Amino acid sequence: MLSAKSLFQEILDHDESFRLFCSIAAGGEAQGGWENGRIATLVPSAERALAPKIARHGADEDKHGRVFRALLKKRGLIPAAVPPETDYTMLLERRGIGLAHARLRRDEPLGERDIIVYLSHSRVTEQRASEQMRFLLRHFADHPEVGRAVRLIAVDEDNHLAYTHEELLRFAAAGHGRLIQRTLRECALAEIRVHRDVSLAVMAHMGRILGWPRTKCVLLAAGIRAVYVYERLAGWRRMVSLSLPARRDPLGGPATPAHEFA
Repeated sequence: MLSAKSLFQEILDHDESFRLFCSIAAGGEAQGGWENGRIATLVPSAERALAPKIARHGADEDKHGRVFRALLKKRGLIPAAVPPETDYTMLLERRGIGLAHARLRRDEPLGERDIIVYLSHSRVTEQRASEQMRFLLRHFADHPEVGRAVRLIAVDEDNHLAYTHEELLRFAAAGHGRLIQRTLRECALAEIRVHRDVSLAVMAHMGRILGWPRTKCVLLAAGIRAVYVYERLAGWRRMVSLSLPARRDPLGGPATPAHEFA
């Protein structure tokens, strides 16, 4: 039976597909760690209280990258080169979503609008990350090889999503509601296109590695495109709503270590 769970199990069971999956994930997390680290450094003086939370976010992302690299090492694999068409963070930047890397490399303080753009971009992408980790948590939390990694990362992603809700609501209360909603909508519509394109590219690479028949590849591509149509029509709205998280100040402390993956 063709299901998301069975597909992921196939990827886990084959060394080369597992290598590509972990390499793509590690690269994206490392990039997110760098971005958050730079933003924490460049936070404007009026928002310095936010800097430790952004730094904690970046530290979590760096940790996730180390976890995926450790999973490769445990299986005796080395990281693979990440195909450009599967590089989610790079493709988002090319679409003008979030803060440009050229801007982050300059040692100039960010403005309040930049922080709102960053938080809106994070709100959208963390929604995706949280949903993906919930899927893995539901089906692979007890997996002997990846279960601990899934449990650890899932908690972090939920905290990141909650943090973006909390901070954006604070900015909305300060009079930035229209800017936030406009930016969230732009980010969400761009993200669902990038997610479709990256999903198609990843599945194409996995299909070649695993020798999937053409019929299976066509069905998978059709399913990815169908999800995109739904998200383009209505699903994107879940990425732009804001509500107070059940756990307040979810990033108000040091990053949780991952000693078991050291």
